Amino acid sequence: MSTLAAESGNPLLPPLGEIIIGLIAFAVVMLVFFRFIAPRFEQVFRARREAIEGGIERAEAMQAEARAALEQYRAQLAEARTEAAQIRDQARAEGQQILAELRAQAQEESARIVARGEEQLAANRQSVVNELRGQIGALAVDLAGRVVGESLEDDARRRGTVDRFLDQLDGMAPGAPGDGRTGSTVFVPGGDR
Repeated sequence: MSTLAAESGNPLLPPLGEIIIGLIAFAVVMLVFFRFIAPRFEQVFRARREAIEGGIERAEAMQAEARAALEQYRAQLAEARTEAAQIRDQARAEGQQILAELRAQAQEESARIVARGEEQLAANRQSVVNELRGQIGALAVDLAGRVVGESLEDDARRRGTVDRFLDQLDGMAPGAPGDGRTGSTVFVPGGDR
């Protein structure tokens, strides 16, 4: 038993053979770990890092694309607003031009209607004047014949007398107020022979 006690001097310290075998086993495990397992871990970590970095780059690229699309959308929206404002202004201008044309046409039509009315009025006036001249002439000749006591049936003579009388009536102007003249004259048929 004494050998057992001498050999087991420190119960916490394992025997030297076990330490050597443990060190060799540890070195083999470490060699296998660093030779096969660690590179595999490194590959997995690198792949994950690249995937994460790629995802970040893709996300940044997508954000850049989204920003570009947003800027393009804003530019198109501004362009559409500008175009809509131009169309609106053009429509207003065309509307004002159409209104001006319609007003001009209405004024032309109104002027044409007024001119036609004035022409008709002048024609009616002239026909009434001619008709009245004939009637007045006939009445004047008849009256003059009764006054004079002789017949004024000579057509040429009668027409000349009536025309002179009517010309004298047209040429008469009423006198100025207060000068004592009334603007009336007495006609004597055949008085200017």
